[in-house]
Amino acid sequence: MSKLTLETEGDRIVVVKRRFAAPPEAVYRAHLDPELLQQWCLGPDGWTMPVCINEARPGGKIRYEWSNGKGRAFHLTGEIIELDPPHRIVHVERMHMPDPTPDNHVVTTFTADGAGTLVTMRMTLPDAATRKAMLSTGMDRGMEASYARLERLSGWGDAP
Repeated sequence: MSKLTLETEGDRIVVVKRRFAAPPEAVYRAHLDPELLQQWCLGPDGWTMPVCINEARPGGKIRYEWSNGKGRAFHLTGEIIELDPPHRIVHVERMHMPDPTPDNHVVTTFTADGAGTLVTMRMTLPDAATRKAMLSTGMDRGMEASYARLERLSGWGDAP
């Protein structure tokens, strides 16, 4: 069962929430460290991330490239707008599948929650059609698969 929740607001916003049995510092780092991202941020089993660039600073570039090893691939580009360690990451991203999607403005917060951390990712899309297209990809399943992998690799166990 998924530990991730996804809600929509209005016609342009998606809010994803997920708890982890780890302190905010650890979860925050896992969202920025390229070596860690390449291990867990892969979506469904069978995918890899051969290229992972995350220049963890305001103005820094982001580029993630995924491949399933069977001829399917896509990538994401973006820029970091703001960092407030270990509480908040603000960035803009666009998926290339193969053409780039409109900008997705993402604010991710890491809030101490009992013995763990609540991650809240608030995505603002330019319009309802872009949001509908994004949601139709099954992104929530890919995100949960990635987050479950992060828990297994980190040994964090069950979230509170």
